[in-house]
Amino acid sequence: MALRDSMRDSAAQFLGPGEQVQAVIGAQTASQWLAALTGIFVFLGLNKYRILAVTPTRIVVLDAGKTSMKKARGVVAELPRATRLGPGTGLWHRIPAGSETLRVHRRFFKDIETADSVAAAA
Repeated sequence: MALRDSMRDSAAQFLGPGEQVQAVIGAQTASQWLAALTGIFVFLGLNKYRILAVTPTRIVVLDAGKTSMKKARGVVAELPRATRLGPGTGLWHRIPAGSETLRVHRRFFKDIETADSVAAAA
């Protein structure tokens, strides 16, 4: 199963009845530079993976644990649907989400663009 499909399936249990996922975006809390400067073990100890599940009414930030972003484990925060996530820039794009800054890799930039375009059309 593809990563986005796994993220979408695991996010469904944290959504309301009839709430549809428009886009899923993988993110992490620690900077990639932390791994380069301090070592991978420090990075793994401090980093947490997140899944942003974008629905027509809200953006749900889900905890995915420390090792993978495939399976959602709980709700961390909710953002209003009007929140603009992009445009994605650079290799890692930053998104403020409550008390955290989420870092999104460029492989999810098309998902950010999709989420923002659907919100603009509504």
